[in-house]
Amino acid sequence: MLEENRRGHDREKVATRVSVLSILVNVVLSVGKLAAGLLGHSVAMVSDAVHSASDVFATFIVIIGIRVSSKQSDEEHQYGHERLECVASIILATILALTGLAIGSAGVEQILNSGESPLAMPTLLPLAAAVVSIVTKELMYWYTRHYALSLHSDALMADAWHHRSDALSSVGSLIGIAGARMGFPLLDPLASLVICVLILKAAYDIFKGAIDKMVDRSCTPELEAEMKDLIERVPGVEVIRACKNLKFIDVAFTGVDHVDLLRTRLFGNRIYVDVEISADDNLTLLASHRIAEQIHREIEIHFPDVKHCMVHMNPLSEWKHH
Repeated sequence: MLEENRRGHDREKVATRVSVLSILVNVVLSVGKLAAGLLGHSVAMVSDAVHSASDVFATFIVIIGIRVSSKQSDEEHQYGHERLECVASIILATILALTGLAIGSAGVEQILNSGESPLAMPTLLPLAAAVVSIVTKELMYWYTRHYALSLHSDALMADAWHHRSDALSSVGSLIGIAGARMGFPLLDPLASLVICVLILKAAYDIFKGAIDKMVDRSCTPELEAEMKDLIERVPGVEVIRACKNLKFIDVAFTGVDHVDLLRTRLFGNRIYVDVEISADDNLTLLASHRIAEQIHREIEIHFPDVKHCMVHMNPLSEWKHH
């Protein structure tokens, strides 16, 4: 329990540090891009600024989600709070989608009204702001992604994709502004529509990832195969397999015959594992318990994302095997 609490505290500390930096960068960029868009007559850059501003609110949700999900188990939540991080990711995906739709709507309105009021040509100011934004947000994407992967945090990964979508948004702004300055003013609002599509795609990916972990989706077949291989190397399991391979199965040995079932489920950013193994009927209760405990320990040691491993021993005589 102490190790679990320390892990949660360290995870929360790192995630908070990353999120605070993200907030500071987004505040500076959103203010700068808004000023550049208004002064430089660029609808695309104003849309880009709105996108960056939404990231500030989204990052606060990331901080809250990670703090709540890192809380230790209590009487009302005996399996922990990890799924609350998935809730934070769903909220982030919703905010991202709404932001994308708002940007797309503004772009469509500008295009439809272009015949009534000619679009102003953007200046060099929003063009420079777009370049700065692309470089900064791409760096923030890789920085946040690194910690999202090391902490196995969906909420931080959602925030990383906020940075990436903002960088792509600025790329669209750059193309639109450059095109408008070359004599194609419609390219500026068209860039807003491209930005809208990119943001909606990122929102969908974040939402789908969070839902998969909310509905107890299993781990990949590759990861489950690694777990099964580890179990079969545990003392008491590996010996009888060696006997079988050497045709000495008729020796007087009691141990585990094979793995009957291995099931996994994602629970927020953690994994639960259920294992059933068939063992010799003559194993004592103490021997069975020791083997099960060893399997339990080995799984949790070698797979740090596993929160708990439940091992059930089946008597070999009650199972039909080929």
